[in-house]
Amino acid sequence: MVEKETAFSKYMPHVVLLLGVLIIFLPVWLAFVASTWDPATISNGKLPLTPGPYFIENYKRILFSGTSSSTREPVWSMLGNSFIMAIGVAVGKIIISILSAFALVYYKFPLRRTVFWFIFITLMLPVEVRIFPTYKIVADLGMLDTYHGLIIPLIASATGTLLFRQFFMTVPDELLEASKIDAAGPFRFFKDTLVPLSMTTIAALFVIQFIYGWNQYLWPLLITTKDSMQTIVIGIRKMIVTQDALTEWQLAMATAVLALLPPVAVVIGMQKLFVKGLVETEK
Repeated sequence: MVEKETAFSKYMPHVVLLLGVLIIFLPVWLAFVASTWDPATISNGKLPLTPGPYFIENYKRILFSGTSSSTREPVWSMLGNSFIMAIGVAVGKIIISILSAFALVYYKFPLRRTVFWFIFITLMLPVEVRIFPTYKIVADLGMLDTYHGLIIPLIASATGTLLFRQFFMTVPDELLEASKIDAAGPFRFFKDTLVPLSMTTIAALFVIQFIYGWNQYLWPLLITTKDSMQTIVIGIRKMIVTQDALTEWQLAMATAVLALLPPVAVVIGMQKLFVKGLVETEK
């Protein structure tokens, strides 16, 4: 029996979705509007809902001339540092995760299941728990204020390993047997069969890990002491000083708006692959 669709059931989901969009979009719009006004308009509490006349001036200043007295690096430099870190973390996590999952599924070695459970247990250990020994190792290796110091300690991923392992276990054994008949070695089977089949999973993991690397705050804060190496998240934090009157809010909001653009571009550009990688069971 098919129930008749009512006007309420037809339009209510759209109303809820529009309400959710407004709740999420309004703070972003206010941040953009604040980035186009002068400090006096923001500080007097009478910020309008329409953009102001200082758009070009504010964005030109933060992009090329520096931001404030607390962080003098131009924002394009901080965006570049964050982009390099996010790309490095995402690509590094994918490479290590897919190789470790391949070894766990297709290689027979002693204590294989124990190794997997050790990897899985690390999910319960956040970065903050192991932050001191990790910092000590990075400092002893002379990796402070370097890109590899920002990236390498964060590229191990138990989540990625689990995701690829579960997918590899669904790959039919006939593909492996066919590869052996064609005299293909393990690496060729991995490169020509598993990697193409895993593209949607790789895309989903890339989006998640790119945003993870882009939003990192604690680790870059610890190992970067030079303004030239600071990421965009650290830059925004330094712009918001303790004395509220000294904070150049129009520049902080402009920096926050620019910091949103790369993650949004990655999500939009890889949206279809991202959704397929999370919801499809057969790829």
